[in-house]
Amino acid sequence: MRAAVSSPNQAFRAMADETRREILRLLRDGPLTSGDIADRFDSSWPTVSRHLAVLRDAGLVATQRHGQEIRYELNTSVFQDLIQHLVEWTRPTGGAPRAVRKPARRRHQEV
Repeated sequence: MRAAVSSPNQAFRAMADETRREILRLLRDGPLTSGDIADRFDSSWPTVSRHLAVLRDAGLVATQRHGQEIRYELNTSVFQDLIQHLVEWTRPTGGAPRAVRKPARRRHQEV
């Protein structure tokens, strides 16, 4: 199985798309070929393939080639890392809260 390593930001961006979340739901029951996944959507094959590539690049799915087929399965270790990342946000850091500085307002030049 081949799985990419990614940052939490990349994984969250990948999961922001509804079609990619549906692909992840399909993979909960076990590995599927790219063709099996594509058959479940009205989108074109290139569109589904691009969604699969984004999920793979984010490390959310792992791939394994079997002859001409590519099988996709959930990379559960990345989901465990994301859960840990979210849990850390709920814990105090032990330091005094820092003031959040607002970004400077930019004036738009009139043309």
